[in-house]
Amino acid sequence: MSHRENALNPVPQDEGLLQMRGICKSFNGVPVLKNVDFTLRRGEVHALVGGNGAGKSTLMKIFTGVYTKDSGTVVVDGEEVHFKSYDDASHAGVRMIFQEFSLVPTLTIYENIFLNNEALNGLALDRKQMRKVAGELLQSIGLDISPNALVSSLPVGYQQMVEITKALSMNAKILVLDEPTASLTDAEVGMLFSTMERLKTTGVSMVYISHRMSEIFQVTDTVSVIRGGQVVLTEPTSELDIPAIVHAMLGESAEKSFEWVPRANPPSDELMLDVQNLNLDNVVEDVTFQVRKGEILGIAGLMGSGRTEILKALFGMDKVKSGSITLDGQQVRFRNVQQAITAGMALVPEDRRREGLVLGHTVKANAIVTVLDQLLKGFMISERKSNELVHGKVTELNVKTDGINKTISLLSGGNQQKVVIAKWLAANPKVLLLDEPTAGIDIGAKGEITAIIRDFADAGNSVVLVSSELVELMAVCDRVIVLHDGKVTQNLDRQDIESEEVLQNAIQG
Repeated sequence: MSHRENALNPVPQDEGLLQMRGICKSFNGVPVLKNVDFTLRRGEVHALVGGNGAGKSTLMKIFTGVYTKDSGTVVVDGEEVHFKSYDDASHAGVRMIFQEFSLVPTLTIYENIFLNNEALNGLALDRKQMRKVAGELLQSIGLDISPNALVSSLPVGYQQMVEITKALSMNAKILVLDEPTASLTDAEVGMLFSTMERLKTTGVSMVYISHRMSEIFQVTDTVSVIRGGQVVLTEPTSELDIPAIVHAMLGESAEKSFEWVPRANPPSDELMLDVQNLNLDNVVEDVTFQVRKGEILGIAGLMGSGRTEILKALFGMDKVKSGSITLDGQQVRFRNVQQAITAGMALVPEDRRREGLVLGHTVKANAIVTVLDQLLKGFMISERKSNELVHGKVTELNVKTDGINKTISLLSGGNQQKVVIAKWLAANPKVLLLDEPTAGIDIGAKGEITAIIRDFADAGNSVVLVSSELVELMAVCDRVIVLHDGKVTQNLDRQDIESEEVLQNAIQG
């Protein structure tokens, strides 16, 4: 059995483990890819970035056999290939690690790794051999867990490691990782990056798709940018910076979305939100901060520092152990979410798909859910009022959709997030709480959401923004408080944050 040879035998780099040349693809006569060239070297991590609709997903679906190309050539390890299915690609050593895992939770790790590829001893399953090889594979990527553990018992990060191990068991030469850190904690992200470094030394090549710019500079060797169905930039990561990538993706005008500019309407001196000595069980200790009317306050900190818990407490989702919250001059203590909404609070949650949307419903149904009482006509919802409201928000926030009755799960992540924001703006809140509002969305939509936040605050409202993207905090916030182990350790005015490094040092303590 040769399940481990690719994972353990170091292989020197070469210039073209994968070469895609002149790739073209159209849908219904509309060109999506136009003579795209893409090269992946052995042992390289190559970032593939681009805005929504740029063509990066189509290119990778051609490479992994999901789509067939109209023209062009694909060469893997010196041989031209014609993948007509994902199985074809898999047999050639190409595997994709999707955001939605393909694991069976009720099976063990080793059973998942060898699912549909079981080792046999005669006519019986050779479980001993599968456990042995699975254990060796797990060890080879630095994962010290039992192959007998149920997948359902594992944190998300470890489940992702099992997906990678499963690919290695099939002698994968190339891994395509699609937004691999979207659901991971900081510690799990570190574990993933360490695993990727190990894989590079063994000759495994990786295409890395991510909207998180900071990750691209941490883990990749090369960056290719696709715009309008064409590769417009391919350079070593070490020779690039964020503005260069943004410029290649969107053009010069879009770069300004990620630059700090003086506010058109500076915050007033009047307080909108005053939080004093907030304590939450085992998470937050004596946290005090204020937010002025028209101010955008950022909350920075490592995962587990209490950022999300503070937002949930302000929104009536988590119980406040002690402390006081004053909203627009009135002391409040919300016992539930409805009380918070009535008082003028709104929360855009970190996980929009699970907590912010009903994916099986339409854009319209999701957008009006916060204002149903305002749309009643007798005992029925007024179609005219509903349509006017949603059409207005779709236009205002530039939601790209075929229509307001389109199922929201069919929209891109950025457009889904705009609908989440739209439903709260429809309720005219005083304070908008945002938890990682641009996570997992393309950089074009990030710029649009940044503009929406600024406009909301310019109208005299207040924003509390939690983000792991330091560039985002620096671009939009008037002030940033830093949390460490549930305590506020720094309170920084934006003009005092001279660089991303200053903010990073403050977070690390």
